[in-house]
Amino acid sequence: MSLSLEVLERLVAFETVSDRPNLDMIAYVEDFLRTRGFRVHRIADPEEAKAGLFAEIGPSVDGGLLLSAHSDVVPVEGQSWCVPPFKLTRQGDKLYGRGTTDMKGFLAEMLALADVVHRRDLHAPLKLLISYDEEIGCVGISRMKDRLRPLLGRPELAIVGEPTEMQVAISHKGKRSYRADFRGEAGHSALAPRFVNALHLAVDFVTKLRQMQDEFRQDGNFNGDYDVPYTTLHVGQLHGGEALNLVPDKATLLFEFRHLAEDDPEVIEARIQQAADAVKGNYADVAHISLDALAGYPGLSVAVSEPLVSRVRSWCDGNISHVAFGTEAGVLSELGIQTVVCGPGSMAEQGHKPDEFISEHQLAACSNMLRKGAEEMLYCA
Repeated sequence: MSLSLEVLERLVAFETVSDRPNLDMIAYVEDFLRTRGFRVHRIADPEEAKAGLFAEIGPSVDGGLLLSAHSDVVPVEGQSWCVPPFKLTRQGDKLYGRGTTDMKGFLAEMLALADVVHRRDLHAPLKLLISYDEEIGCVGISRMKDRLRPLLGRPELAIVGEPTEMQVAISHKGKRSYRADFRGEAGHSALAPRFVNALHLAVDFVTKLRQMQDEFRQDGNFNGDYDVPYTTLHVGQLHGGEALNLVPDKATLLFEFRHLAEDDPEVIEARIQQAADAVKGNYADVAHISLDALAGYPGLSVAVSEPLVSRVRSWCDGNISHVAFGTEAGVLSELGIQTVVCGPGSMAEQGHKPDEFISEHQLAACSNMLRKGAEEMLYCA
């Protein structure tokens, strides 16, 4: 078994679902990198038993290559698996297990490259970044960001290895998610018109969001690179009410928007607040609506003409693509690092699904890309 598959087997066995600690996996990666001469920095979460990791090897100079992956995976509860989700299972060319595609396959190849690089003389550094809680809205890297700034330095380019089937993704939408709490008045349903129904508040607010969605679809900015070429608003959960004969005085709504680079998220957020104020104004003073931001990440938009695009394409023989899902590339881009997304596997076909798998062919293509990048950017002549 190759080193990358040995590492992948270990990584899959760590049940790093986002609602669980990831410290055992981080300790494993720390030990792997320290024994190979990397300078390793653990970045602990201030509130939970989780951590991210930054590591580098080579001279402490500007330039070099940054590779980035997240450690967390989505849950398996409620899914019907034919193989153990947290045990790597080989069937032909396919390697099954939670996270094999999203995105421990790329992380395994990162560590396999680290094993190669530590034996070479380097004129530029290799930098590795591992985050956590990406699956719940890039929460981990947002918490890590301020402590990452002085560690990252100025790498020449970065690759975030989310699954793109080894195509070079140069853009994705940004996202913000929210919780809306609605407060009305409790009362007997026989006298319902006398009270402010919290669910009525919530439904009226949802109607406003749907109107905004129609405006974005009909008259908003348009980008044909995406399957859905406009900014979207989505309502995911609505809860309220205790019994049929009670007027509910509380309701909670979870919603999000995913925006094109051309649409300012601050402007959208202000419009959402105005919608909430308008709904509240239609009811008695007892009505109340509060909006709380939960998570978010910036979009990514890299010009096709940027040199890093053709450079990474030359390493992977991939086409240019645009992905529907969000990544941490937008955060790295905001930190001033030229970043693209390119990694093994298909998010649409394999990610987040039961019997998730990665093909050995895709892993080999990823390994080839990373080795070419290291040859070109890191090694002394």
